[in-house]
Amino acid sequence: MLREGNARLRVVREVKGRIAGDGVELAYGFWPGRGMPIVAIHALTTTYKTFVGIGQRLAGRRPLFAPDLRGRGDSEKPGQGYGMARHAADVAAAMQNMGIGPSVVVGHSMGAYVATLMAAEHPELVAGLVLLDGGHPPQLPDDLDSDALLDQILGPVIDRLRQDFSSLEAYLDVWRKLPTFADVPGHSAWGPWVEEYLAYDLGRHRDGELRPKAIEAGVRADFADMGNRAEVERRLAAVQAPIMVVRAECGLSPDQPGVLSEQAIDRIRACCASDVVEHTVADTTHYTIALADPGASTVAELLVEFAGRCGV
Repeated sequence: MLREGNARLRVVREVKGRIAGDGVELAYGFWPGRGMPIVAIHALTTTYKTFVGIGQRLAGRRPLFAPDLRGRGDSEKPGQGYGMARHAADVAAAMQNMGIGPSVVVGHSMGAYVATLMAAEHPELVAGLVLLDGGHPPQLPDDLDSDALLDQILGPVIDRLRQDFSSLEAYLDVWRKLPTFADVPGHSAWGPWVEEYLAYDLGRHRDGELRPKAIEAGVRADFADMGNRAEVERRLAAVQAPIMVVRAECGLSPDQPGVLSEQAIDRIRACCASDVVEHTVADTTHYTIALADPGASTVAELLVEFAGRCGV
């Protein structure tokens, strides 16, 4: 423990490791702290590094355990066996193997669907459920299959999974040209957390080329499994733990409406047996709600408060 004047400063560093999931080995990041860890589940094409800013902003008040889902990051990448149920089984097994639970489980985007399934099927592990800008699918056109929808919604993000890059800087340049991390008024989106997240996302494959780590087959299988509204609402109805919804003000970029509409929030409330607390974080997008401030700081504060309310 260090002292600065009358303040006590706790120095907390991220620890990286590997843990057994449900038949695969998962990579993870762990930010130490006091009490039962918060468990964080990332989105469709991302990695545990989505939570680097939140982990740092927790500043030791709460531990944070965040695994790479199968097919992403440095976790194992089987050729098949994806979907929300497989990811939920992996995270549940990892928590049990780490001796974690019951805990607050937070899922970002697709991770919110995984977290909901965990809360419904593994209530002994989930003391509180946080849906971070995800958890209820929008009404999408019926005339497009899931692959066509994915390409329409996330075209450039999916395209990058097939590309080779000469260097990390070349990869960063691709992202700088996208609206994903465009600044919002009064706040800079691009920063060290974004660069750390993107640097981890890029890996050297067996042929020596630099490519993003997520495998496209797993991404497409998971996206196809996310859109069943009836199944999503059935799982929400089965959750007995307290629920908090935290949504970004904007969508995938600052010029888009938020991912979770008022109608989606209403549907979540209608499905759930327990009370649903909702917060909208101003000046954030679907990405910067975790990877830039004010998003990371605000979410960290909400998680600490919510964990206390959940009694863990």
